[in-house]
Amino acid sequence: MTAPAPVAPTATAAPLEAAERLHAIDILRGLALFGMILVHFHQKTRLEVTGVENLIPWAVWVGVEQKAWATFAFLFGVGFAILLRRLEARGAAVVPIYLRRLATLACFGIIAEVGFGFSILWAYATWGVALLVVRKWSTRTLLISAVVSASIKPVVAEASALIAAWSGAVPRASTTAVWYQAVEAATHQQRYLTLLAARWDLFVATHPATWQDFLPDVNLALFILGLLAVRHGILDQPKQHVRTIVGWMIFGALSWGAAWLVLRNIPTPAIPGADWPIAYGFGLVQDQWLCFAYIGSVVLLLAYRPVWTGRLAAFGRSGRLALTNYMFQAAVLDFVSSGYGLGWKLRPYVYVVAAVLLFSVEALFSTAWLKRFRFGPLEWVWRTLTYARPQPLRRPT
Repeated sequence: MTAPAPVAPTATAAPLEAAERLHAIDILRGLALFGMILVHFHQKTRLEVTGVENLIPWAVWVGVEQKAWATFAFLFGVGFAILLRRLEARGAAVVPIYLRRLATLACFGIIAEVGFGFSILWAYATWGVALLVVRKWSTRTLLISAVVSASIKPVVAEASALIAAWSGAVPRASTTAVWYQAVEAATHQQRYLTLLAARWDLFVATHPATWQDFLPDVNLALFILGLLAVRHGILDQPKQHVRTIVGWMIFGALSWGAAWLVLRNIPTPAIPGADWPIAYGFGLVQDQWLCFAYIGSVVLLLAYRPVWTGRLAAFGRSGRLALTNYMFQAAVLDFVSSGYGLGWKLRPYVYVVAAVLLFSVEALFSTAWLKRFRFGPLEWVWRTLTYARPQPLRRPT
């Protein structure tokens, strides 16, 4: 057989059609989007209740909060690895394209954080740069880097607290507390521009706030694990990696159980700042790892029961417009929960219904949009700026 002719590098990315997509990734993104809607309604609009109804916020806290964000972070690493794989296959320049991608995401991140009070995209854009540095490291080195990334902040915090207690130093008051308090106060008043100004002041004051902000965190650990999942074909061929997937699912479930049943009941030293790293399992044993059980369950379900790809198609279509839907839900949630908007305070069973309705709107919009267009509106902007050339948007008629 003769080798295929090399493809000339191009600045235009070939859009993924249905047959080429890893549907599990789209569905996981859609599920994570719904989880974040539920969590943010829980955080921003919850009325305190007692009795049986209080089981709803407890279930969201224990079963969904942190896990939806962790799934999103893992999928960011997956998306980077897939992009890298396709760029290298085309012989395209990886570094400038990827840096433009992160710069565009950072702009969306500033809009989300200052405009709506949601900070996840900025964190992804900044720590995403590290993936360029580590992308060719060996699997062993990457796993060690993931462990270090997850644990270094709590380890440093614990060491700092113990050193301060031993030396008799008085813990410094937070220099950024005043900015957080200003945002909290502005959230309850009725002028959006006042809230916008307070959020901008907070953004400037906390990026970065201290030298510890330059330390990696759990987001980078999840990025790296997502990168490794693609490198080893775990998402492409899950049936060939069942033992690995199930192993991570068990690890996630055991860590979650240990975090709630063991670490929270361990006596901690009566030293300011020394308690939370222990309760957090020094970043290595924490309830957030339950996301691996969720991710693995979906991946294996779709691999062994393909009919579920169709049954979960609404989540998949929403996941294909993840950036557009995330920005939309951030704007809606900020409006309904803040003083300049509706200022809602909802009983738990009401905010669960509200979360379902908001996600349903996103799913219906995503379905209608994708019938005519290849990408979501903000996804198209992101791709166009990434490749520095307008990308094809409309589907051929």
